[in-house]
Amino acid sequence: MRTKAALACLIASWKAQGRSIGFVATMGALHRGHAELVRRAAADNDRVLVSIFVNPLQFGPKEDYARYPRALPADRKLVAAAGADAVYAPAMRRMYPEGFKTHVEVEGLSDLYCGRHRPGHFRGVATVVLKLFNQVRPDRAYFGEKDFQQFFLLKKMTRDLDVPVRLIAVPTVREKDGLALSSRNAYLSPAQRAAAPTLRAALKAGRTQARRRDATPRSVEAAIRRALRGTPLRLQYAAVTDEETLLPSKDLRGRRRLLAAVFLGRTRLIDNLPLEKRR
Repeated sequence: MRTKAALACLIASWKAQGRSIGFVATMGALHRGHAELVRRAAADNDRVLVSIFVNPLQFGPKEDYARYPRALPADRKLVAAAGADAVYAPAMRRMYPEGFKTHVEVEGLSDLYCGRHRPGHFRGVATVVLKLFNQVRPDRAYFGEKDFQQFFLLKKMTRDLDVPVRLIAVPTVREKDGLALSSRNAYLSPAQRAAAPTLRAALKAGRTQARRRDATPRSVEAAIRRALRGTPLRLQYAAVTDEETLLPSKDLRGRRRLLAAVFLGRTRLIDNLPLEKRR
């Protein structure tokens, strides 16, 4: 479906039949991680809808919007095989018609971590996802844990704005060597691809440091930096966060999660890792 009218007709028919709807929002260039989101949605719901829309609002002026991979025919086959019932792929002018001026922002969280280095990114994510939620009216929506900050912000948005959808986080799908699946992995040269799992290894070094009795968030972040020295990966940030608030953590008690972003050549990679709960 390309239009809101066609989507509305389909959703109305599903609702009239009492069908539950699972939703997976994507930007296309899909991989096994997206297929896992669709499979989870199909297991939990009567119908599954996948959106494919490369959202310009979440790209900065020097980022890769123009070269972001687009492969709609292949994407349709992948999600159909995983259990999707329909694909919604709206045109830009239909999602953001002339005169569009309204945006959504989660204050105090959108400018942390990835948001600090990508101003406006999470405003663009929240805006398009809220629009999609309003159009699809799903019962449940599925997001990968790889984009942990994104999931946290969207969950906060739905709670604050009383959006009647349940957000479900699906564990990160990885290659055999530990690299988190990402559409941007396609940008990596063979040599860069071989080095990319170092990000996961660095996060594990941080987790090992966190097990020490004298460990602090600062020492954990330092362990990640040390693990990346002498590698092609350039650290953009590493942070120990409180999973309940996503704010920077002052200690290692309770539920904590490591977040990190690196550059490998021109390609930006992100990953995260939960820490063992300490009292």
